[in-house]
Amino acid sequence: MKNQYFGDINDYRKYGLMRVLAQRSSLALGICWLITEDDEHGDGELRAYLSNPSRWRHYDPELYESLQRLVTSNVHRDVRLAREWTLIPNAMYFETVVQDNLARRDIYFDAAWEALRSCDLVFFDPDNGIEIESIPRGRAGSAKYVYWCELQEAYRRGQSLLIYQHFPRVNRERFVPFIASRLAEEIGSSHVAGFQTAYMAFLLVQQANHVSALADAVSEVEVRWNGQIKVWQPHRSGGPTSR
Repeated sequence: MKNQYFGDINDYRKYGLMRVLAQRSSLALGICWLITEDDEHGDGELRAYLSNPSRWRHYDPELYESLQRLVTSNVHRDVRLAREWTLIPNAMYFETVVQDNLARRDIYFDAAWEALRSCDLVFFDPDNGIEIESIPRGRAGSAKYVYWCELQEAYRRGQSLLIYQHFPRVNRERFVPFIASRLAEEIGSSHVAGFQTAYMAFLLVQQANHVSALADAVSEVEVRWNGQIKVWQPHRSGGPTSR
């Protein structure tokens, strides 16, 4: 997560998703931002939606009006505003910058586990998503990813997981069930759902004792964010289906 993207259209969908999951399920949500330093790219400017309330406000009016402060006042973009503006009521945040260095990354996650230890559901927001084979943990560029061992540790601690995933250059309709299946295999959960938007996906890995609480929340995401967030769940008989 980079501060330069705070409040763009992708953030609106992301915060909207988390708000529904947390509020509808009543699970305690923790957010591990995996913040990295801003870069010189100009692709954090997708905020025209904030000037078009007739098109966008109805998905989540309270969230929309909070984010509109970015265009009505001289506000420095900073992900910490999510906490200051209470964008997700009762959420807990871990807001430290993550680095490539392996020893510092280990320290980072030791602190994250402690800060978010009381949370039922933890959101991981790496720049790119889940690790790729060409960039091992601790190598240059690794701060942009969350690694299997880190997700496994959170799940081992009894937490359900929500994970940001940037779309690679593959068929998107096939990618979500593919990565969901890989998560089920790597994490050891038989309860994995996916959320697809125009630019990114989110994967929800559920503890067995959280499935019931999250079921209505997942359904509400589909209704409230119809046309913006597409829900994918494995068919109850075992095969994948997208709805």
